[in-house]
Amino acid sequence: MLPGEESSPDRRRDQRTASSPGRRTPGRRTPGRPDRYGQALLAAQGVAMAGLAWPGHPRWALPRPVAALAALVGLAGATVAEEGVRFLGRDLTPFVEPGEDARLYTTGPFSASRHPVYAGGLLLGAALAVLRRRPEPLAAFALLAGVLHLKANVEERHLRERFGVAYVEYAAATPRLFGVPRTNL
Repeated sequence: MLPGEESSPDRRRDQRTASSPGRRTPGRRTPGRPDRYGQALLAAQGVAMAGLAWPGHPRWALPRPVAALAALVGLAGATVAEEGVRFLGRDLTPFVEPGEDARLYTTGPFSASRHPVYAGGLLLGAALAVLRRRPEPLAAFALLAGVLHLKANVEERHLRERFGVAYVEYAAATPRLFGVPRTNL
């Protein structure tokens, strides 16, 4: 790059891919395209979410207080997830690698959870699994919890690589999903 030229994200991407047009360098991803593991995690997440709506009649009775509590937990989860989605705006992606222009979010819902969308989704998924009163949605919820745990692990690795010390410090002070943020007292 010549002095005075700007280094835009598009220009940097063009420079990275110009060295081997049409070929991928082993171990490197094509920008904007998830790797196979990320694609598999996304597919597994979709299967687990679909399993929460497994068809069929309820298999057992559910006491009203339990149903009411589950409904409240589901509403809280939907609210938390929606706030995380709203806060991310255009940076929202279903993949584990943040977009090239993504920034590190540490305020709003991200001040209480590193993954508020996952946290809210887990609360909503748990509520749906209980309210469906069938074993299949309960198994689907267990699968969803496992998949989101794996997605969070991979996503956090990418965030550490992208944001370095800033992400490490944020992660040290902020719960992954639920909990009380830690402060230096």
